[in-house]
Amino acid sequence: MTSDDANGTIRCAIALVGRVLMSAIFIWGGYGKLMAAGGTIGFFASLGLPMPGLAYVVAVVVELGGGILILLGLFTRPTGLVLALWCIATALVAHANFGDSDMQNHFLKNLAMAGGFAYVAAWGAGSFSLDAGLFGGRPAS
Repeated sequence: MTSDDANGTIRCAIALVGRVLMSAIFIWGGYGKLMAAGGTIGFFASLGLPMPGLAYVVAVVVELGGGILILLGLFTRPTGLVLALWCIATALVAHANFGDSDMQNHFLKNLAMAGGFAYVAAWGAGSFSLDAGLFGGRPAS
């Protein structure tokens, strides 16, 4: 194994760990929303969203579905883009109360996650992914 091969393997292993860590909050949150439909729809209504029932369905699909796709490394680039946009949208809709330091922290956390997902969208999942196995994707050099 050459030094370049070892470095590529290490980068792909780090990408896998990153995907696992980034997917966890979305899988957990999406599953929580799925199990608490009434409370989630009520929360969305309290935010003033025009169709809280539809927002609930979209949130579960994006969060749970997107989290699972990122975890598996399947359709990683488009899913990364969707989740980056989702993080920005949810920061603006649910966390833009800068008078509350907790909400300010959530807002900044969402922006940081959007940045991470922008990297995922740009660089893909790496070799340890279903994308690589199914579509022959390789890590970016």
